[in-house]
Amino acid sequence: MMASSDVDIRGEGSLFSDQNPSEMDALCPSPPGPSRPQRHYERIGSRAGTSFCQTLIHLLKGNIGTGLLGLPLAVKNAGLVLGPVSLFCMGVIAVHCMRLLVDCSHHLSAKMNRPSMTYGEVVQYGMENVSWLRRHSQWGKRTVNLFLIITQLGFCCVYFVFLSDNIKQVVEAANATTFSCQINYTNQTQVLVPSFDSRLYMLCFLPAFIILVFTPNLKYLAPLSLMANLVMTASLILIYFYSLTHIPYPINLPKVGKAKDYPLFFGTAIFAFEGIGVVLPLENKMQRPQSFPLVLYLGMGIVTFLYISLGTIGYMCFEEHIGGSITLNLPNCWTYQAVKLLYCFGIFITFALQFYVPAEILIPPVVDRVSERWERAVNLLLRSVLVIFTCALAILIPELDLVISLVGSVSSSFLALIFPPILQILAFHTEGLSPLVTVKNVIISLVGLVGFLTGTYIAIVEIIARNAIKHEETFSTYMVQ
Repeated sequence: MMASSDVDIRGEGSLFSDQNPSEMDALCPSPPGPSRPQRHYERIGSRAGTSFCQTLIHLLKGNIGTGLLGLPLAVKNAGLVLGPVSLFCMGVIAVHCMRLLVDCSHHLSAKMNRPSMTYGEVVQYGMENVSWLRRHSQWGKRTVNLFLIITQLGFCCVYFVFLSDNIKQVVEAANATTFSCQINYTNQTQVLVPSFDSRLYMLCFLPAFIILVFTPNLKYLAPLSLMANLVMTASLILIYFYSLTHIPYPINLPKVGKAKDYPLFFGTAIFAFEGIGVVLPLENKMQRPQSFPLVLYLGMGIVTFLYISLGTIGYMCFEEHIGGSITLNLPNCWTYQAVKLLYCFGIFITFALQFYVPAEILIPPVVDRVSERWERAVNLLLRSVLVIFTCALAILIPELDLVISLVGSVSSSFLALIFPPILQILAFHTEGLSPLVTVKNVIISLVGLVGFLTGTYIAIVEIIARNAIKHEETFSTYMVQ
């Protein structure tokens, strides 16, 4: 999943500037803007813009990533019936919030005579629409930028953990990997090559990630990005095939999970659905923006179907043994070891795209303060520091499922569920919003807030508990030796 939006970093010299950068800016240049302000909101299409199919592909790419692979465990936490139903409801709410953001952008763009707006600008001008919030409108934009930074760096942390877990498993199973793909629920082979801790794998990947983010322009990564999309698609097809053909019968799984595990489901699910950041950049770049609602409904319909189907099928296939990523449950045969490696390659390339957003918000204001002679050195140094920071966070919490749930609960809930309904109230409060719409918006925001509080709390408690268990096991092993 790639959350992003468009930014003028030189705006005020602030770390949280007027606009938000988007990885789409580099891989998909913006069409020329209108030559004059438009009184009524109407985008002027351009041949330089993206087509219907291109926009649909970008939307799918922006919503399908590591979050999808963690949904079988999320369904386990919610239950075989409650999980899919909850995913469907969350999908409907997430799409509704995306549409609210688009509608607010249209309304405020017409009101402010602007051709388009970013997520941060929509919040800023929405607050300016309310007299007693006008003085603090800049903080609305900065808050959105802050959560974008947290979300994108959180995605980068997840990528470190995902790569280390999967590569570690491939290395340890190397001697026992065969051409026979018989089911093996826990993926424990008869002979494992002793290997070091997954956190050391993260440190091994660190130099490669630093070199990757030194790429001066994301356009240079476009061919690799295309290749990554193709191999990730092929990997998903093989994962679906294996899961569908190895469901054990009879199915005797709990229909409803434990109440204490449901917040973990919420965090993982909202992490997967947090693609709201790509919505406005994609619409702004379309040749015919009038078609964007259809793109949104079609694309998110496909995404929701994939989420529900893989989450349910994966849980039915691997049952209580399901891991933080379904790839960790695939058998140790060369076909599915290749699936892990190919997906890891796709995630590695995607890291640069996710890193682009926080880097373009945080780095330029600092670089502007140094002499031209040192600009390049400072730029590369800050990029290195940001990557090291994300690696350090991943090392502190090397639990894939809990990292996904924590990132989803902390930041994705605000961007995807809490902000858009409040934004509609702010933007249309003078237009005579019906009480029913206001109540609906308050309920959605409260659901997001409750999910944020409970999901964050449970994820942190689980992280502390698992670390305590690991320390006890390490201490016991040391005493035995």
